[in-house]
Amino acid sequence: MELKKTLQYQGNILFKYRSYLPIIMLIIALYFHYLTEIKWNYFILEDSKYEIYYEMFCLLISLFGLFIRIYTVGYTPKNTSGRNTKEQVADSLNTTGIYSIVRNPLYLGNYFMYFGICLITGNLWFLILSNLIFWIYYFIIIFAEEQFLEKKFGVEFIEWADRTPIIIPRFSQYVRSNFSFNIKKVLRQEKDGFFVLFLLFALFNVSAKLFYPLNDFNYILLISCGVALVIYCVLKFLKSKTNILND
Repeated sequence: MELKKTLQYQGNILFKYRSYLPIIMLIIALYFHYLTEIKWNYFILEDSKYEIYYEMFCLLISLFGLFIRIYTVGYTPKNTSGRNTKEQVADSLNTTGIYSIVRNPLYLGNYFMYFGICLITGNLWFLILSNLIFWIYYFIIIFAEEQFLEKKFGVEFIEWADRTPIIIPRFSQYVRSNFSFNIKKVLRQEKDGFFVLFLLFALFNVSAKLFYPLNDFNYILLISCGVALVIYCVLKFLKSKTNILND
């Protein structure tokens, strides 16, 4: 029982500060990216015609994670599946749609976004270590979240948790969502992640290529980042200065 209380306590603390983990890991990732491409120079695709395809492959993996987040957020009601950090919040228990096949789709989406960025470093040891840290960190958070949900929803939560996998989807038991897709909620909540994702890939490309005299940048990534910035600024303006994105 003491271990259970300790894990729940630690999970609640990590939940409050979960937005800081990606920042810390990003700094470490940039360092390993520098070591791999510049200092050690052992990235096997460096300066080859396949390097740009590898970078786009990594981006697609991260975009897949963003898609999972967008799909999840779009089909959930208010005060569930949010970005709150002060405390656990759940006005209702999500059990349909993507939540009928996996209990933590947002963390699954976060993982793929994170995995794509880890891959672009080209460093196998960082990839292994960062994945280990990610899942230890988030499984402690998941434990605390599910303790909260079990206490609030009781038997309803237990029955849902018994039939629904924690992180690996079971597609055969999909149940159509009870809610319609809320594009306004998606635009409000996911605009930051959308822009930051393209910004990070552009940053990784620029940070490495600046050390080369030819400055052989991936202009697809740079242009995509510019487009994402424009979209982000427009959505930011609409959210703060108009009511267009309000439900």
